[in-house]
Amino acid sequence: MRIERSHLLHIAAPMVNQSDLPFRCLVESHGATMSYTQMLIPERLLNDKDYYEFHTRDLTLLGERRAKPVVVQLCGNDVDEVVRAGRKLQSYCDGIDLNLGCPLDAARDARYGAYLLGQKDWPLVEDIVSSMATSFTVPVSAKLRLCQPVAKTHELAQRLEARGASWITLHARTVSSKRRRQGAADLDVVKDLKTQLTIPTISNGNVRTFNDLERNLVHTGADGLMVGEALLGNPCIFTDGIPDPVAISLEYIDLCNKYPGTATLSTVQAHIRRFVEFQW
Repeated sequence: MRIERSHLLHIAAPMVNQSDLPFRCLVESHGATMSYTQMLIPERLLNDKDYYEFHTRDLTLLGERRAKPVVVQLCGNDVDEVVRAGRKLQSYCDGIDLNLGCPLDAARDARYGAYLLGQKDWPLVEDIVSSMATSFTVPVSAKLRLCQPVAKTHELAQRLEARGASWITLHARTVSSKRRRQGAADLDVVKDLKTQLTIPTISNGNVRTFNDLERNLVHTGADGLMVGEALLGNPCIFTDGIPDPVAISLEYIDLCNKYPGTATLSTVQAHIRRFVEFQW
C-alpha cells in the first residue's frame, strides 16, 4: 500500500508490547489513519526464530484485509543488521522507521534510540538511513527526540531528509531515561522544524484529549500527529469519543480472538487495565 499524505494525519505510535495487531486494528477502526509496530530489534529478527515468527505473524495475519498502512519500527546501530532485518520484513509492511527516540536504559546500554542523537554519532545515523532508503522497496522515516543543544535537531533532520527519509517524526522532549515524558513537549521546535524540511513533519507529544489534536496541528503546522499514551486509555481519541470501558475491552478481546497469537496475555491484560483506569 502506498503511503499518502492523508495517512500521516493521525498515527498510532510505536509502543513497547502495546502496538500489537489487535490494538492497531482497534485504533484504526476508531480514526487512526496509520499505525506503527512496536520497536523491533534487528539482531533478534535475524537470529531468534520465535521472535521473527511472532512479529511476522503480527504483520501478515490481516493479509489483503489490511485497509490502512502499517510501519515497522527498527532500532540499532549496525548498518548491516538493520538493512538485513528490514529486508526480511519489507514485504509485510508499508514503511520502515528508524527509532532515534527511545530513552530507556536498555537503549542507553545497547547504544540505540535517543542515545544516537549526539553529534559524534550523526555519520552513523546518516549511514543507516541512507542504506535503508537505498535498500528497501518501501519508504523510510525516522522518529527522533530533541538533540542537545536543541537547535541541532533541525540540522540532523535536514541531514536525514538528504539521506532519503520520507518523513520525520519529532517527539519534542529531551532524553530522560528515568522519566520518559518529563515536562511538556516543546511544540515550538516542531513548528520551526516544519519550516526547515520539504518532507512531511509529524508532531508527537502533548496530546491528552481530542481538542489537543487540533491545537497541536494549528500551533505547529505539522502534516500530522502521532499519539501514543493517550491512545492506550482512549482508543477513540481521534474521533472525539469516550468509549465505555467494558465495551471497548470486549471489542479488543474480539480482535484478539480474531487474530490469535498476535498479543500475549500480559499485553491483553495491560490494554484492558488502561481502558478501565482511563475512566475509573
